[in-house]
Amino acid sequence: MISFNEPPLVGTEEQYISEAIANRKICGDGPFTRKCSAWLEEHMKTAKALLTTSCTHATEMAALLAGIGEGDEVIMPSYTFSSTANAFVLRGGVPVFVDIRPDTMNIDEEKIEDAVTERTKAIVVVHYAGVGCEMERICGIAGRHNLTVIEDAAQAVMAFYKGRALGTIGDFGCYSFHETKNYSMGEGGALLIRDEKDRERAEIIREKGTDRSRFFRGQVDKYTWVDAGSSYLPSELNAAHLFAQLEQAERINADRLRSWERYQQMLLPLEREGILSLPVVPKTCKHNAHMFYIKAKDLAERSRLLAFLKERGILAVFHYIPLHSAPAGRQFGRFHGEDVYTTKESERLLRLPLYYGLSEADQNRVVAAVKEFYGK
Repeated sequence: MISFNEPPLVGTEEQYISEAIANRKICGDGPFTRKCSAWLEEHMKTAKALLTTSCTHATEMAALLAGIGEGDEVIMPSYTFSSTANAFVLRGGVPVFVDIRPDTMNIDEEKIEDAVTERTKAIVVVHYAGVGCEMERICGIAGRHNLTVIEDAAQAVMAFYKGRALGTIGDFGCYSFHETKNYSMGEGGALLIRDEKDRERAEIIREKGTDRSRFFRGQVDKYTWVDAGSSYLPSELNAAHLFAQLEQAERINADRLRSWERYQQMLLPLEREGILSLPVVPKTCKHNAHMFYIKAKDLAERSRLLAFLKERGILAVFHYIPLHSAPAGRQFGRFHGEDVYTTKESERLLRLPLYYGLSEADQNRVVAAVKEFYGK
């Protein structure tokens, strides 16, 4: 069986976890947590990066920092994971879903401004497959309407838009280090903060609403409860696992990009014949090979192709069910405008196996099976 995903391993994870145990510091904000934060700040050029227990929790922190409250509207794509919406629903916010672009599967920047009302508080973009949204246009809209921009960059670590790291362009960026992502700590994430003014409150929210970080810096003589917050610190053991991979980030990235390019080249003839569609990466974007997907003609063809690949020992998967069509999406949010592409394109999309260390032989098997399905 060719797995759809295998968590990345570079070989030093166990050593660093053992060091964390030997340091007798395994709760949050130990030496490895600080190393990961410093790495992200240096490589992503952001004012502050705070490791979190998940990207979901990073997004919840962003919702708190953005001041989302009862009835506040948050514009976002429907083609995303439930966490993108849940973070705002938990604050009483209302997700307002707009259509996506069929080329990148990202939010359609042309549909955002029409969805803005007097209750709109934020725009949430999702950089699907590590390909950047049209951030220049989106930030312009946000500026005209005084809206917060939050980047769901769960899939976008080491991806860029016009030379800037995804997750650092809006007010807040949210990374995922889940085991399905390019760099993993099992469960974990990070909140990236663009402006220094938001740093202190973010630390307080992350530390259960206390000014504990100020206490450890010697800025106060005792710490106390000063704001709403929760426990968003990951274990030092998780951070140790992650730091091993961040040290090898370029190697992991290069390996994934090679696999992505092989798929692209080998399947290009099928696209040229009009049999299937391949991913689109705009010239303004530098992606990170988070995934490789193809698009079948329709839902029925995709279902047959998934079953065909499974019969040949290849695990491929579809992705999100659009949130506006889900029970909770209908309860908590609404779709603005017409669903021209969100449902149609989501029903065509199929993700092929792609992970660090995927062998060329296994990749050839995947492509051969796809070609066989289409009689090629």
